[in-house]
Amino acid sequence: MALEKRSTGLGKSCVLIIVVASVERFAYKGVASNLVTYLTDVVKMSTSSAAKSISTWVGLTSMLPLVSAILADSYWDRYSTIMASSLLYVMGLVGLTLWALLCARMPASSLFIPLYLISVGQGGYNPSLQAFGADQLEIEDNLPCSNEDKTSKKSLFFQWWYFGICGGSLLGNSTMSYIQDTLGWGLGFAIPTGAMAMSVACFLCGARFYVHKQLKLRNRPKESIVQALKAAANYIINRKLRLPSRDDDVAELELQEKPLRDDFSCSKALDTDFATVDEPPSVTKTILRLLPIWTMLLMFAVIFQQPATFFTKQGMMMKHNIGNFVIPPAMLQSSITISIILLMPLYDKLIIPFLRVFTRDENGITVLQRIGIGMCLSIVGMVVAALVESKRLGIIKDGAAESLSLKNTQLSIFWLLPQYILLGISDVFTVVGMQEFFYMQVPTTMRTIGIALYLSVFGVGSFLGALLISVVELTTGANGKNRGWLSDDARESRLDNYYWFLAVLSSISFLIFVNLSRCYQGSNASEK
Repeated sequence: MALEKRSTGLGKSCVLIIVVASVERFAYKGVASNLVTYLTDVVKMSTSSAAKSISTWVGLTSMLPLVSAILADSYWDRYSTIMASSLLYVMGLVGLTLWALLCARMPASSLFIPLYLISVGQGGYNPSLQAFGADQLEIEDNLPCSNEDKTSKKSLFFQWWYFGICGGSLLGNSTMSYIQDTLGWGLGFAIPTGAMAMSVACFLCGARFYVHKQLKLRNRPKESIVQALKAAANYIINRKLRLPSRDDDVAELELQEKPLRDDFSCSKALDTDFATVDEPPSVTKTILRLLPIWTMLLMFAVIFQQPATFFTKQGMMMKHNIGNFVIPPAMLQSSITISIILLMPLYDKLIIPFLRVFTRDENGITVLQRIGIGMCLSIVGMVVAALVESKRLGIIKDGAAESLSLKNTQLSIFWLLPQYILLGISDVFTVVGMQEFFYMQVPTTMRTIGIALYLSVFGVGSFLGALLISVVELTTGANGKNRGWLSDDARESRLDNYYWFLAVLSSISFLIFVNLSRCYQGSNASEK
């Protein structure tokens, strides 16, 4: 299919895919944003247990794209991966709705069957859909286009992609939490299910607009992945053993490359970049070069999980009503997406021109600088959260001294808005920057894997968050009789200490990230 002729902006296929992605975010956030309330109030789990369960679920959801990316980039194609995974996604949502309707007859452990089915479906759906959307851009390797134009067009796509999913998240966070808390969980899960099914149908209807990009490694997926893994293993082993001769390293890599050369030397259709012996170690070194920065982003991912877990539970311990209208604590997550939606259009119009004055750079800031600014803002958000929680506890203690009831000593939930807004602003910088960074720093044939690497940051970060919760419980609990900082009792919990703990760890990660960014050598993989 011929590509649409356009000089600026995004085409019909990109716009449709962004809309489909925003509906998926509505469905996912409609379930995930208020899940901690469902687990504590309906399933009767403790706050810390619910937080760990959600962190583990989110972690697996974000890690599975690494598996689906190999299928999409090597064995299947992205379109087929999207269709197969969307079916599993919808099946999981249907199962969750049925569980909510029949929860009185269902064992609590069975709830996680539909939840993890959603994880499997989303693991293939999100990275493939995003990479497939980026494929729709007019920028192709054989078109006369400057590197600046390539970067500008892809930056535009990732920016509006995130704008779209934030719009869907806003609707999911605000409307569904209210429906679930007031009209029931069955209806609250059924609406996201119907929305997701409709979005898949719309994606199918737009098939005639799509550009299906032919992947250069389609005929040799297994061998290329095995070669890259072997080369990576040898690279790490040789570095750790500090072998004295560089020639030994070269010889070892040549042994790994030789089968690949022999098997495919007869193929004339291959691009010259893939016919050279340097490609496997180039890909391997690119991934290894990304690993330190990937690691330093994990604490940002831990903070990223707080609004859906402890921020929401923190709001449940505060005064969250205006007259007779009860504000669902999960609804405050909408302030994150509102701040993103308001700030995103201003990023290129106001923020970048303002930064150009100081950096004297046409782009304003680099992608890594953008990520670093967001990390710094997230740390400030955790400091503000700690201060607000300290104020809440102080009011409770003062009320206890005056023999006042807990209800009369509650701080208003609107005190939580600054920390939500700060995290929303940090997302505009870090999350969008991460998407662009990991997509552009891998070869063209591994773009889905690049998106999966970005998502895996949040997956491993969620597992790390669950581990930190367990460590805090063990170290702060008094002889196992309570959960210390993370107690369910509003008078005994010390979430402020936990927030300070996260702020310190994040500050350490940020400082290391700054040093790594100064030494980072960009990859030309995106141009291959």
